[in-house]
Order: sequence, then structure tokens, then C-alpha cells
Amino acid sequence: EMNYQKHIKDAAMITDDQAKQEAFAKAKTKKDIYDAMQALEYEINTLYSSNGQTPFVTIGFGLGTSWYEREIQKAILNVRILGLGIEHRTAIFPKLVYSIKEGTNRQSSDVNYDIKELAIECATKRMYPDIINYDRLKAMTGSFKAPMGCRSFLQGWTDPETGEEVNSGRMNLGVVTINLPRIALESRDNNGTGDKDKFWQLFENQLDIAHEALQYRINRVKEASPDNAPILYEYGAFGKRLKPTDSVDELFKNGRATVSLGYIGIYEVCTVFYGPEWEKNPEAKQFSVEVIKNLYNHCKDWEKAEGYHYSVYATPAESLTNTFCAADTKKFGKVKDITDKEYYTNSFHLDVRKAWTPFEKLSFESDYEPYTSGGFIHYCEYPNIKQNPKALEAVWDYAYDKISYLGTNTPIDQCFKCGYKGEFVATEKGFKCPQCGNSDPALCDVVKRTCGYLGNPNQRPMVHGRHEEIVHRVKHMSFSNNQVANQDRNA
Repeated sequence: EMNYQKHIKDAAMITDDQAKQEAFAKAKTKKDIYDAMQALEYEINTLYSSNGQTPFVTIGFGLGTSWYEREIQKAILNVRILGLGIEHRTAIFPKLVYSIKEGTNRQSSDVNYDIKELAIECATKRMYPDIINYDRLKAMTGSFKAPMGCRSFLQGWTDPETGEEVNSGRMNLGVVTINLPRIALESRDNNGTGDKDKFWQLFENQLDIAHEALQYRINRVKEASPDNAPILYEYGAFGKRLKPTDSVDELFKNGRATVSLGYIGIYEVCTVFYGPEWEKNPEAKQFSVEVIKNLYNHCKDWEKAEGYHYSVYATPAESLTNTFCAADTKKFGKVKDITDKEYYTNSFHLDVRKAWTPFEKLSFESDYEPYTSGGFIHYCEYPNIKQNPKALEAVWDYAYDKISYLGTNTPIDQCFKCGYKGEFVATEKGFKCPQCGNSDPALCDVVKRTCGYLGNPNQRPMVHGRHEEIVHRVKHMSFSNNQVANQDRNA
């Protein structure tokens, strides 16, 4: 707005026509906004830590309706669509999360619907933005906010001193993840049949260990003093200004911070008890929900007893999918549809090898979400949908009141050697152009969803298990470019 007023003054020196002054000021301000968003994108992608990583930044947007807010949103999306550099590579960071809200941008009659259309175009070309469904997330967590990192969510929290809701300056104290498939494998009898009574006994034992580890995390963080990190504790980055003699626990207790109990492998757990095609078995589905519900209930009990907000977290498992599975393969051998895949399925996700429709997949996964509100994401696999954005919109609209957080996976790989654009084919450790065989990261741009965020596996190779999981993913939608998705949105 300050830029706009400056440009109005500049225009007044040229013309007395108020309409021309406003048009000039808006055009200049629009350019300022675009340049600022482009500069931010490039700054983030040219900053590196000592180990060569770019900052993990997530930008949430979509709800503002003023002219300035709308232009900022459009600039964020247009900058991402354009890409980085002369080769127009896909930016991995910042992660973009676009919020959809009834009355703001969901329907064609809403004031920001045009920006939703731009977000859909961006997702078909760059995979981001992921979307947050405002009403569903607010109902789940008690308030609305964008995720921290790729998937961590804060619950709604009111400061007991002021009576006001607080989001800024809050934090997560860490995650401890339970290897659920190992518990299921250990519960088997001599015939390889899962014993549920033994499973629940082992489950409780592992939860006790995880709880102890989480308590250790809390107590370890509490040992800090404000002068250990003055920017965070004394100068207000964490939302309060503590004195050097204050306890940092003031920022963590009474549910202000979260500490997370993670899990992996619901698919593999149920495969032990019901076989690999269990998803449409009501008894198996209920059992799978009960596993996560038990995690949720334990977290509630721990919070009630200790005053810290324990949340259930669908662990991203970028490398843990490999670590846990490899350890269990060593202990149990290759177990069909469990360890022989060489990866474990993330959290509550549908088995990546199953070609369900997006609507079926999201309906299946929606039952787990209420019990894992500390962090989660859903995603669907699509073919090239650049020429069929309405197909993606059909899924977004269907998801609105069923799930809170949804990502788009679609082929956007590029070969700068032969000009191919589409989906690269897998090699032993990476991906190559199907047209010319190029796999040189300097001459191609390969973008895959690691889990909650995107990655470039040819530049930064993934662990073997995650690579295998990506290779096994199948498309959840199939149609020619001139078709519009015709699935029943009300299924």
C-alpha cells in the first residue's frame, strides 16, 4: 500500500486525471509485487546451509480478498508457473499451500475464484500448490492455520493470560515414530498368522517406550535458558519476550507447543491380519482405524496428565520407510507384500500399487484424519493434466468437506537435451529421459513428491526404499487430454 501511495504521488506530477493516476499506480504496484515475489523465490533457492540444503520454507496463502492481497497471491503463482532461470526449472522450495474457503474462492461466483483457477493451472504444471480446505481443517484442529514444514499442524490454542487465540510463535518439540509393521510381524504365531491379542500387548509396550522418549524430548528442551537462543526466547520470535532468568517452559506448557507421536505402515499392519487386499473389508478397515484411534487416545491421556499437547503425526518417513523396512527384513526375512516391497507405506495412505480413483482413495483415507490431526497429507497420482485442469478441479471440489490437506502428483519432468517433457523412467538409483536416456542433473529437471514435499532425485538421490515406493506408485486417474473427469463427485 505504501508503494501504491508513492506511485500515486509520482503520477500526480505527470497528470491531473485521477483515473490515469490510479491506473499508473496500480500497474507500478503490480510490478513491484511481482518483482518482490520473484526475488523471494530466487533468494530462497540460492540460500544454502553448511550441508548444502536450501531453507525449508512453506508459504500459506489464498484467503485475502483486497486488491493488494489478490495481487500477491497471483504473483506467487505466476512466479512459480514461470519457473527458475532460463530453463524454467521447477522450484522445490518454498512449498506453496493454497487455502480454499467457501465464499472466498471455492465456487465460480466467489470473489477469488479466478485465483483458484490460477492455482489449479500452477498445480498441473509445477505440482504445487498443495491445498488446505479451510472448513474441514478448522473443524479438525479447532482453528485455521497453514502447516509447519510439510505437514505439521498446531491445534487451536487460547492464551490463558489474555484470552486470545495464538498461532504465531508456537512450535513443535519433536517427533518419535512407532514402527507399527514390526509390532504386527512380531505378533504372528508359528504359522505366520497375526495374533491380535499379542499385537495389542506389544502395541502398549511400544507406546510406553515412545512416551518415555517424548518425555525425554520435552525435558531436554526445558533445560535451555533464554540466553542460549536470545532471538527465539528473549527478542520475541517465539511470541513472548522472556527474561534471562525465566523458564523456557513458559512457551511449551499448557498446550502451547505440540510434541508428536508418529507412526508408519497401517497398510502393512492390516496385511499381516487380513491379507494384501484388505481395504474393502469393513472389519479390516475398522481395525486399521482403531490402531490410530488408540494412538490418539493415549496422546489425550498423556496431555491430561502432564499438560503438554501430545499429537498424533503421520510421519513423512522420507528415509524411515527404508530404515524400518530394512531392519525388519533383516529380522523377519522377506515377507510378501510387507517387507519384500523394500519400503513401508506412509502413515494411513492407500497402498501405492492400487489404481483406485482419486475419489475412492480420498474417501478411504478420510476416516483416519480426525485421529491424526498433529500432521498428515493426502495426495493423488495423475497423468499429464495440463490440458485438462477441470479434472483436477473435480478432485479438489470433491475433497473440500472430506479431507483437510491435499497434494497433486503429476508428471512434470523435463529433458533439456532432447526437449522431452513428461514422466522420466526409473533407473536403479534415479530417473532418465525415456526419449534420449539423459539422466544428467545439469541437463534435466526431475521432480517427484518425496512425501509431503517435492524433491529432485537426480540432484539429491533418495534412499532406496523411498525410490522403490515412488517407482511402485500407480495413477489414480486415466483419460485423454480432451476429456473432463467424469467421476461422480458425490460418491
